[in-house]
Amino acid sequence: MTASAPDSPGARLREHLADQLHSTGDLKSPAWRAAVAAVPRETFVADGFFRRGDGPQGTVWTPVTPGSEDPDVWLGEIYTDETLVTQLDGGTHPGDVAGPTGGEPTSSSTLPGLVVRMLEDLAPKSGDRVLEIGTGTGYSTALMCHRLGDDHVTSIEYDPATAARARTAITKAGYAPRLLLGDGLLGDEQGAPYDQLIATCSVRTIPPAWLRQVKPGGTILTTVSGWLYGSGLARLTVGENGTATGAFLPGTVSFMIARPHAAPHLDLTDVSELLRQQPAEERPTRNGPDVLETWTPLFLAQLAAPRAQYLGTSLDDGPMLDHIIDTGGSFATLLPQADGTHHVRQGGPTRLWDAIENTLDIWHAAGSPGQTAFTLTASPTEQHVGLDATTFRWTLPT
Repeated sequence: MTASAPDSPGARLREHLADQLHSTGDLKSPAWRAAVAAVPRETFVADGFFRRGDGPQGTVWTPVTPGSEDPDVWLGEIYTDETLVTQLDGGTHPGDVAGPTGGEPTSSSTLPGLVVRMLEDLAPKSGDRVLEIGTGTGYSTALMCHRLGDDHVTSIEYDPATAARARTAITKAGYAPRLLLGDGLLGDEQGAPYDQLIATCSVRTIPPAWLRQVKPGGTILTTVSGWLYGSGLARLTVGENGTATGAFLPGTVSFMIARPHAAPHLDLTDVSELLRQQPAEERPTRNGPDVLETWTPLFLAQLAAPRAQYLGTSLDDGPMLDHIIDTGGSFATLLPQADGTHHVRQGGPTRLWDAIENTLDIWHAAGSPGQTAFTLTASPTEQHVGLDATTFRWTLPT
């Protein structure tokens, strides 16, 4: 293994990180602490990462590579409890650009606190076989190998370049799990059944393959997200009938959505024509756009409008407005009023903001609980989210 000597800077930083994660409550068990102290995170970002910043046109990403900073500064940044973005737009890596660039993150080394918290939530036992969806940099894969043994870990990565980098890093770190290249939403029929499945990407619905490939009594731990980017971490137990049930866990958890579940591209010309369409109805709202910036209300908005995306744009050089647009040709535009309230203009076959506000009313009537009050049931034919103390269900998209 490439783990450094006990008195080396890397080893000391790993111990410090373990102390930090223990103090925040993310790291609880000695077995996972030993893994954090042993696995060198720097090996899994050896090609560098992107540092987020603000530019004149929005977010920019500055490449940070091993030779671009003092080695101690470089190592110190790696051992912060932060997500390190390692790929943009499905193919741009830190070594590919010389300076700040735009783009959307498509792969990262997730903040260690979240990685460890999920592993603690998964709670695999010695001897359990685990299927990981989304190898990413390979850091979490290596942690599981250290805890469970190479033969008990299988990991699938969708992106070929990311998979190749992860394989190199995992091997260099001294681990040898079963690594697969392919669509993680299809799981691994050949290696099934598994005791546990953990996803380091988010999904809109639980893939049927996962339900088939986890043993009855086994666990699925995944983030359920969508095109409005509301999300929640769900821990499900698979039943004898192939239906998985469980609840959402506390905390704010966000992962990049699995690429086959990603939102379709919004063409601004098509959107502009849609927003000008007639007829459309305007009315005062009970909720403004702030609900799209608050964790649980955003999650609820996504349940109410599962095929909708958010777009902030102006029309005819007017003010920036908040829009919700779905794939069925429906839209809702929030219009600020002089008195600080909002109106909504809606068109298309579905009144999107009506659906969102009705869902928020149900939530408020139940006492505005956090996400731990929500349950998820996933069968091969139907999936829905429920809210404790109510009979209401929101069907997830298929």
